[in-house]
Amino acid sequence: MPAATPTPLALVAELTHRCPLHCVYCSNPLDLARRGNELSTEDWSRVFREAGELGVLQTDLTGGEPLARTDLAEIIRAVRAAGLYASLITSGMPLDESRLEELVAAGLDHLQLSFQGAKENSSIEYGGARAGTFEQKLRVASWVKKHRVGFTLNFVIHRENLDRLEGMIALAEEIEPGRVEFAHVQYYGWAFANRDRLLPSRAQLDQSLEILKSAQERLRGRIRVEYVVPDYYARYPKPCMGGWGRKVILVTPGGEALPCHAARVIPGLELENVRHRSLRAIWEDSAAFRKYRGEEWMLEPCRSCERRTADFGGCRCQAYLLAGHAEEADPVCSVSAKRSVVDTIVAAAQTPASASAGTTSAGAAAEWRYRTNPS
Repeated sequence: MPAATPTPLALVAELTHRCPLHCVYCSNPLDLARRGNELSTEDWSRVFREAGELGVLQTDLTGGEPLARTDLAEIIRAVRAAGLYASLITSGMPLDESRLEELVAAGLDHLQLSFQGAKENSSIEYGGARAGTFEQKLRVASWVKKHRVGFTLNFVIHRENLDRLEGMIALAEEIEPGRVEFAHVQYYGWAFANRDRLLPSRAQLDQSLEILKSAQERLRGRIRVEYVVPDYYARYPKPCMGGWGRKVILVTPGGEALPCHAARVIPGLELENVRHRSLRAIWEDSAAFRKYRGEEWMLEPCRSCERRTADFGGCRCQAYLLAGHAEEADPVCSVSAKRSVVDTIVAAAQTPASASAGTTSAGAAAEWRYRTNPS
């Protein structure tokens, strides 16, 4: 008898791929949705209602930059009307104090504000931002603190900014959000294209973990400190998105429903659109969500592995990107037949960061590949 379909917990609503920044590690796909193809306010309102009926508890409003949607307050009202927790993930660009008040009045529960580092030059180099972006983020942080909403700072950390990690922690202490997340880059989308300049050395990673664990203990009770390590250094893979088709539904700006943000890289995946089918039908019956749900699809060594119900074989997108086949065990796994692919990548990253900045693993000059924006 087949296992019951799990109940999703979160809806990731990519409202738009438009964004004022051009981050070198953006998780959006290389082929971005255009403004004219974005779901309407009414479409999103229906999706939120269907998500609530399906059992979803939280909606993460993201992009691109969700503030690019002029109807964002109406969208937040629709999220709350559906009985869902409304979390906004934003760069803070563009936002002013009166618009923030409008979003809070609409029912915003939580805001996550992203930083590229603790100084202006980080926003410019890693975010492709214009001058003044960092000061705008600081203004947004001060405005958010005036409201009774959950507040998280997110710092994306990587090879070229890890030597400034303590400055980021100091900035977090100065702002005092309820939570701060230090997320090592994960290699999908634009980050995959820039991996040679983003993947830290083992020495950098180990030092960063020491610093973060110390900060976590020191700030306990004041600020909740969390951190995410890069997959490539793990012994076992993470249960990507809590397992394929198990906990999360992502809806793109154009309405495609995905099991994760990178799923479109897998060839032949039959994606359905919320414009044409209900969220419940897609979650329960679509070929894309059923494809890697459960254990039937697994090959060895996953099929007989005792961890198969904990990590579900790891990330299908990473398996495709690194091993060439989405059915393979995630090459991050120490027992994967393709682990040598990851070992080779990691070995190339072991030169000191100061010596390798601006070069590829082969030593040639490397330029950032900045995220482009759709029209």
